[in-house]
This record gives sequence, structure tokens and C-alpha cells, in this order.
Amino acid sequence: APWHLMMSLTPSRGCLLDLPWEDILVPHILCHLPLQQLLSLQRVSKSFQSLIQLYLANMRCFDSNQIGPVIPRAAFLNLLKDNKVLQQLALQNCSDWLTDRELLPVIRQNHHLYQIQLKGCAQLSCHALMAISLNCPNLRRLSLAHCEWVDSLSLRSLADHCKALEAVDLTACRQLKDEAICYLVQKCSRLKSLSLAVNANVGDVAVEETAKCCPELEHLDLTGCLRVKNDSIRVLAEYCPKLRSLKVKHCHNVAESSLSVLRSRGVELDVEPLPQTALVLLQDMAGFAPFINLQI
Repeated sequence: APWHLMMSLTPSRGCLLDLPWEDILVPHILCHLPLQQLLSLQRVSKSFQSLIQLYLANMRCFDSNQIGPVIPRAAFLNLLKDNKVLQQLALQNCSDWLTDRELLPVIRQNHHLYQIQLKGCAQLSCHALMAISLNCPNLRRLSLAHCEWVDSLSLRSLADHCKALEAVDLTACRQLKDEAICYLVQKCSRLKSLSLAVNANVGDVAVEETAKCCPELEHLDLTGCLRVKNDSIRVLAEYCPKLRSLKVKHCHNVAESSLSVLRSRGVELDVEPLPQTALVLLQDMAGFAPFINLQI
């Protein structure tokens, strides 16, 4: 429907392009159309091409998923070359070609970014995170899931310069150890959401420091953190009264004895307690409180 509306208001009708571009067309009309359709409009005429270029230069949010399953490198470079006002950047389907060479110019000319999604962008390097930390002082949300290039030095830079962070996803950032996580949470005490999932180097030290430094914490993902044990879960329950969800699946050293306090508070957990009959049976066999985290 939007496409037919746009095509009915062609320049020959003297309607659409006669409207003020920056005051009306860009902020109030074009923003309601899918990006893929806007790019197609560039082929209508030179005037439409200029209009769409103006829109792209003033775009506040860019999500590569809006282009399609694959976005060509050349298209990415052309789309964002003149934009200096981006606030949200999501790059999730360009990992085959996205490197520092393509990303860094975008980061360096956009100082208003508060949300960046780089999940699975495996060909970037720690220099990308350094650039983000130095150019995005207002950053609130950052996803670096499955970016194994993230190291402790670049994470420290992020913590030093982006202290307003509220959500960080470090899933499968396997270079990171407890010390790096502790530095992050000490500097970024406003964190509400943190994922440390799938990281065998993260243990009780990082979880306890997170609990003590981030009283606003609402969501914590520790899936597959094999070194996390009961003690840190108890500290989490003590220091994080606003916690709403905790993921501890495949944390085989976490028992129901430490989760029960959180469960009684209504915290959403991704593991279920064993039925009472099974608990009694295990107690009789083993002589101690059984573990519940026995996911299959």
C-alpha cells in the first residue's frame, strides 16, 4: 500500500516532491516505508534519487535485516557514507565481508550511537571495539555475541569510556576472563542486562563482582559457564533485588539450594527443580541435597 501511494504521487502530478523535503517528506513520510522500497524509489527519477540520499543521510536507525538476507558490501558503504546522525546500528547479515575497514568510518562519524548490534561479526577485530569506546560516549546497549576477537584490553577501553551502558551481550567471547568482567562491572554500574554465556573462563569471581557492583541488574545469562557455583548465586540473590531472570542451564555446579531463594522471589529461571519424589530418592541414595541442574 505505501508503495502504490508513493508511485501515485509522481513528480508529474506536482504533489509529493513539492512538499518540503527535510521538514515533511523525510521525517514524516519516508520514515514509514521499508528501507528496501525506499532504495527502489531511487530509480524513479533523479529527483527521487536526491530525496532518498537526503533520507539516508538523516537516518537515525539502520538495520541490515531491512535490506534482505544478504547486504552487499558496496551497498552498505553507499548507504551510510553521508550519515552522521545514526543512533541505532544493527549489522547481523553481513559477517561474510564486514571488517574494520568498512565499519570504522561509520563509527567514527556517528557520535550519537546508543545501540549497536554486532552479533556474529567474526571478521572484525579489537580495533572495532576500541573505536566504539572512543566515539560513542552515549552508548547504552551493545551486542558482541560470538565475537571471539573481543579481548580484555578492548573491553577495558569500553568500560572506561562508555559508563552509561545498560545492556551488554558477551556471549561466547571466549578470550574474556573474570578480571575483564570485573573491570567492566566496576566501571559500568548501571548495567541492567548482561550475558556471559558460553564462556568456560567465567566463574564465581566475575558473578559476585557483578552482583555487588550492579544493583540495577535485571537479566543475567550464565548459560554454560561451567565454573559458576552456588556461592556466587547466593551473592547474586543478596545484592540484586531487581533481578527478574537468570539463565544457568548447563551450569552443572549450581544447585537448587542456591536457586531456591531466587525462585521464591519470582525470578524467572531456565531450569526446573526436580520433582519432590526424585529429591527424596536422591537424598536417600547420596545423603546430601541433590543438584537440580542436570539438563539433558
